[in-house]
Amino acid sequence: MKSDAYYMQKALLLALKGSGSVAPNPRVGCIIVKNDSIIAEGWHEQYGHAHAEVRAMENATEDVSGATLYVNLEPCNHYGKTPPCTSLIIEKGIQRVVIGMQDPNPLVAGKGIEKLRESGIEVTVGILEEESRWINRVFLHHITTGLPYVVAKIAQSLDGCIATKNGHSKWISSVESRRRVHLLRAELDAVIIGKNTAQKDDPLLTVRDVQGKNPWRIVFDSKLSLPFYLQLLSDNLRHKTIIVCSKQFVETKKADNLRKAGVNVIGVDENDNGKPNLNLALKKLADEFNITSVLVEGGGILLSSFADASLIHEIHFFIAPIIIGAGIHPFSSLSTPNLNSAHKFLTKAVAKSGNDTHTILVLNNSEISNV
Repeated sequence: MKSDAYYMQKALLLALKGSGSVAPNPRVGCIIVKNDSIIAEGWHEQYGHAHAEVRAMENATEDVSGATLYVNLEPCNHYGKTPPCTSLIIEKGIQRVVIGMQDPNPLVAGKGIEKLRESGIEVTVGILEEESRWINRVFLHHITTGLPYVVAKIAQSLDGCIATKNGHSKWISSVESRRRVHLLRAELDAVIIGKNTAQKDDPLLTVRDVQGKNPWRIVFDSKLSLPFYLQLLSDNLRHKTIIVCSKQFVETKKADNLRKAGVNVIGVDENDNGKPNLNLALKKLADEFNITSVLVEGGGILLSSFADASLIHEIHFFIAPIIIGAGIHPFSSLSTPNLNSAHKFLTKAVAKSGNDTHTILVLNNSEISNV
């Protein structure tokens, strides 16, 4: 007989199919096994649609009574956009439920497990728990803090430059690395850049090299100084652009004109350095736009600000095998007095990306650093 871990791994792979479509919900996959054979598979396909357990039941090739159900996250026990999955599991006569991890959502938080056990179903919890936590790290962070999970993307040379000293940066990274960045854009809710990057590069910040949804496009422009002709403010997707400015500029004529054009403008209080407070901005993005994850693509001033506020949870470094020398560095505006106070990350994965190296790091001492 195959192990619980074998079937849970399959459930996790199914869960990944919901990437980019289910936020703010978690990614969940479900396998139903009877007589050591898979008789049903399902995953949460889109926010507001049926949960993975329901999809699996619908796809079953035979009666599921007496079967074992594998799911990477605790089944819900409350009415939300859909009925509780625990009721369906009990009704269908599932004999055993194997769960990757308990749901930290206060509406669930062990109640689903308790209901299943009270009904006489055997429940096993914690199979591939670390892997289950990793694929839902965005959900775990957002549901426990109310803030978006922050991923930083950095394409740099071997000697740590994101551009030459005169600002030339296209293209440091390979075609494959740029494709991977588009995958990140499609998976996460929003992309964030600073005013200087918006003006210098005039980017679209859309998903073009892969299939997937276009993210929210966020620009930090404290004084609303960007010109209207930029693509982010004038293209057909400008309704998905959000300008974050200092609160004193949010009711100006420029802000009104941006809103009339379809661009979103939010204002937040400033830090001591006269820039919008990042924590307040992230809270507003979560509360007003339901944004649970962001990809910070630069430039160096914005990356430094996020690092200085200890708001970067994960970094994707795309390191090209070139040397630039005297160039622009990603955290050149960050000042660290000694190594003890340096921002510390753990290496999660290293892979080849075209001719580049793709390294994924997670913040040490964060909720996912041990995953």
